[in-house]
Amino acid sequence: QVQLVESGGGSVQAGGSLKLSCAASVNIFSSCGMGWFRQAPGKEREMVSIISRNGITNYADSVKGRFTISQDNAKNTLYLQMNSLKTEDTAMYYCAATGGRYAGTWCSNYWGQGTQVTVSS
Repeated sequence: QVQLVESGGGSVQAGGSLKLSCAASVNIFSSCGMGWFRQAPGKEREMVSIISRNGITNYADSVKGRFTISQDNAKNTLYLQMNSLKTEDTAMYYCAATGGRYAGTWCSNYWGQGTQVTVSS
């Protein structure tokens, strides 16, 4: 059973920083790409950043230059460093596996429960 558990969310003022973590219960990084997604109230879920199995990263235009995705394979943990936060970054942030298959299942089936990020002005 693959579990993804996010942590690190919270409330911060605009211009501040937060670092999100996503701990995987098994080492799926060698089989799956990983990513961060977010959903604000009344809006559709959107991709924030993804990292492929070979380490290639991609970011939404809205977070380029402010957010950095990384992973520690030894700790089975995915990170999202968020700097220069804006009020529009307020959302529930989800960790998810993307692309590929693990244990006979599409990686895209694996999602965390989310962690709330609130940025105030």
